[in-house]
Parts: sequence; structure tokens; C-alpha cells
Amino acid sequence: MAYNLFTVPITVLFILNGLGQLIYALKLYRRYPGQHNIINSIIVFILWIITGVLYPFFYISDNQYIWFFQGLSLQIICIYAPLLILAIISYQYWFVIKRNPELKKKRTHETFIKEYEEINKPKLGKEYSLGTDLRRKAFHLIPAVVIIILWLFAVYIWADIFKADEYWGISGEEYGTFLILTVGLTGILIFAVMDYIRLSFIFEKRTVYHLMPNAINKILLRALKPNELYDFTKPVATVLAFVPIFFFPFSIFATAALIASLGDAAASLVGIKYGKHRFPKNRNKTIEGYLAGFLASLAIALLIFTIFEPMLEFAKILLMSTGGAMVFLIVDILSPRIDDNILNPIFCALVMGLIFFYL
Repeated sequence: MAYNLFTVPITVLFILNGLGQLIYALKLYRRYPGQHNIINSIIVFILWIITGVLYPFFYISDNQYIWFFQGLSLQIICIYAPLLILAIISYQYWFVIKRNPELKKKRTHETFIKEYEEINKPKLGKEYSLGTDLRRKAFHLIPAVVIIILWLFAVYIWADIFKADEYWGISGEEYGTFLILTVGLTGILIFAVMDYIRLSFIFEKRTVYHLMPNAINKILLRALKPNELYDFTKPVATVLAFVPIFFFPFSIFATAALIASLGDAAASLVGIKYGKHRFPKNRNKTIEGYLAGFLASLAIALLIFTIFEPMLEFAKILLMSTGGAMVFLIVDILSPRIDDNILNPIFCALVMGLIFFYL
């Protein structure tokens, strides 16, 4: 597939978003060098560029039927999503701030930090609480679950049951690609803009923090970790990390996405609730958490490969599943400065893909 009138604007939009996030990241790092992870930000910037550049190549076919869906995707991503964002911001300005000018003075980043500290007082001395972690992991699980639901709908309902592929001229897999790319890219654009608004306090005279909807503020107050108060939220990085592995067979893609969310959730929740033996000693992670994450990742992989690759020998399924789970365990133990929401899906998919194609 090549670039065309319908794909180039999306490519340009994502490259511009990457540059915008890099500008924010550099300013945040200069002001909060100990609280903003510039390495993660640079990697996310690269993922924005990769997403834009690779976007046209996810579509295998190149015909008038694909062009129709690419045009529809263009409208949703480049027109309807920005209009929705504009509507949200306009509502906040004209119907919330204009009617209550005092709210502009109260709705600041400093106020957010004070509320965050008040709400999270019970967990002082800890990295974060079980309740916060539950909300965070549920938040991170949403992209993977939505992607799998869209794929199942496109392939097994839209095409197999409704036979809509015969009418629209594209396969269920191609329609699934359209749905996943359109919903996923639209979602991360909206999240990115909310982050731009939230972090605009670094532009002191041009801040638009007061336009952040209260509903989103309330979610962030209970979902953010302390080290994310001066950083970008993780769902954008997670979805961007899914993009390069979307070229793999869907079974590998779905497994890697679920390991990154459910495996991480199992490790974190069990570690917080039942962890007794820290490893290494100077970190909050525990052997119990590592074991839970490994077993959850192994079980997820076995289940997904059994469902989506029924023709594979069980020995190969077991080998792929163990490989993915081992990658998760190694990343979890090493705890590199790079966000594991980025590392886990990419490296799990690479290892499972190598086993799938070459063993």
C-alpha cells in the first residue's frame, strides 16, 4: 500500500503531534528534571512518527473499496475528532468558565496537586495504593479489550454472519484493520489533546489548564501515579506501542497487548496485596508479584493462541506462550527507565513472532 490523498493527512497529523509532544517534554524536563522521564518522552515521540509513517502500510489492498474506508477514516480522525475536541473546549470556555470567572482561578495545576496529595494521603510512603493500581490497570486494559472486540466483530460477525464483506468489497480482516486503526488513532489523539491541556501550565502566560473538564480531572486524581503528575499519561504510549506489532498475525498482537495489560496488572496487584519478599531489596517489587505476572502472562498466551491458532501444535503454542511470559518477567525484573507499557508489547510480540515464523 502506498501514500495517497486519504492517508497523507493522517501521516502529517501524527508527525505534528509527535513534534508537539516533544516540545512539551523538553520544557517539562527543563523545569522538572527529576520528575519528568525524558527518555520515555523521546521514545513516545519516535512512536508518534512511526505511527504516522507506517499508517498507509497496514492496508494490504489498494482499490476503490479500500479508498472509501480510508476516506471515512480520514474524516473521523482529521475532522470529526478535532471538532469533538473543539466542542468540549468551547463548552468549558463559554458555558463553564465564562459563567463562573472565579473558577478559572481555582482550576489550576497547583490546585490539582493539592487535591491529589489530599486524596492520596493514606498511601504516603508507598509508591501507590491498591485502589489506585486497580483503577490504573483497568484504564490500561481498555485499549487491548476494545481492539480485540473490534477484530472479533469484524471477522466473525460483520463478515462471517452478516456477509457484509461481499457487499462492501473488503474482507473481514481488512474491515477489522479499518476499525482498529480508526478507533485507536482517534482515541490517542483525544487523549493527547487532554494531556496538552493538562500540562499547559508550563506555558505560564498561555496556560489553558482551566479548560480541563472536571470529569477528567477526577479520573486523573485517582488514577495517576506520583511520577506522572509532570508527565504524559500512559494510555497514549501504550496504544502507540501497539502500532508496530499490528503487522504480526492477530493472535500474536492480541497476546502481546493482553500480556502488557493483564500480566502487568496481576504482577502489580498481587505484589501490593500479598508481596512479602522484595527483589531486588531496594525496590518495591516482590517475588510473589513476578510469579503472578509470569503465570498470568502464560495463561493469557495459551488461551489466545488456542483460540486464534487452533491448527498450531500444542508444543509450539506452549513455546510461544512461555517466550512471551519470559519476556514479560525479564522486563519486570529489570525495571528499566523505559516504560514497561512500551517495552512489554513490542518485545513480547518480537519473541513470539520469531518462534511463530522460524520454529
